Amino acid sequence: MAQTLCLPRGQVSLPAFFPDATYGAVRCADAADLVRCGVPGLVMNSYHLLTKPGLGVLRAAGGLHAFAGWQRPILTDSGGFQVFSLIRENPKYGEIRKNEIIFRPEGGHGKMVLTPEKCVQAQFVYGSDIMMCLDYCTHPDDPYDTNAFAVDVTVAWAARCKAEYEKQLAQRRIPPASRPLLFAIIQGGGYADLRRRCAEGLRQIGFDGYGFGGWPLDAENRLVEDILACTAQLMPDDAPKYAMGLGKPEGIAACRAMGYGLFDCVIPTREARHNRLYVFENPDPADPDARYHYHYMADDAHARAVRPVSPGCDCPLCAQYSAAYLRHLCKAGDSLAYRLATLHNLRFYETLMEKMRQAEGGA
Repeated sequence: MAQTLCLPRGQVSLPAFFPDATYGAVRCADAADLVRCGVPGLVMNSYHLLTKPGLGVLRAAGGLHAFAGWQRPILTDSGGFQVFSLIRENPKYGEIRKNEIIFRPEGGHGKMVLTPEKCVQAQFVYGSDIMMCLDYCTHPDDPYDTNAFAVDVTVAWAARCKAEYEKQLAQRRIPPASRPLLFAIIQGGGYADLRRRCAEGLRQIGFDGYGFGGWPLDAENRLVEDILACTAQLMPDDAPKYAMGLGKPEGIAACRAMGYGLFDCVIPTREARHNRLYVFENPDPADPDARYHYHYMADDAHARAVRPVSPGCDCPLCAQYSAAYLRHLCKAGDSLAYRLATLHNLRFYETLMEKMRQAEGGA
């Protein structure tokens, strides 16, 4: 099951977790922090980067790696999900058409036209190592007909993304060994037949990897395991399978068993900013079990705890500071508390990936 992604800026052993760096940065951490925690790559948000700092700034800077000071791989999404979410929230923000997305930032008169071609062109300017095709994302409440239309549009847009991708490779004279990877996204909502239709259409076009599109959780915040498993089976086994936006440790473990190998989520960094740290029930590096408990860093119970938050953890927090000191920083309102908590949670996630790889006989 073990795979390795060969990317322009290094190899990534799967399974792997990429933290979200929405605007080009992981909140409360710098590039050196992330390297120390073993983070192999980052996910950055194409739509938000188009608005801040803008494509012109990133082009002048020489791309995202130079701009953000991050020399390991970067995966950029297409921006479609964010635009879709905003339009669904308020139709005055724009509309999704068969050939393009018309978006009006803040509901104003100015507009942004997002097409598959522009999506790929922007990601080449970013210097992405993994690019995502523009797709039509649906809501869990959308009916069958809406999901069927989304599948047809997603496949058509993916074909246009692939054509533009090959055009850019030729124009930029990028050799095969240095090319970024292009991933497609399988849509279809909770309908297995639509997931199959989408997957078959995308496989006929041919991509380097495939992502699970849409919401991986139901209304009760539970994994939609049947659809996740069905979609994983529809993806080629020799290509990376990407569970987009899925980030609870137990969810990652379940999806890994289905064959998914790449994960990203805001959960570890967001939880850290809400005083919640992840601690393994069994810290043994040879144990791949994802069982854990929460450590609430502001709790009075830690006022005199001179031990680390997680004995055996090699993150900057646990290697140097006590749970009592972290609580003190939190109570004092010192931003160092959130930096250390963020690094701990990121190291927890990367350790989980290492445990899984070791259990599968990988690196």
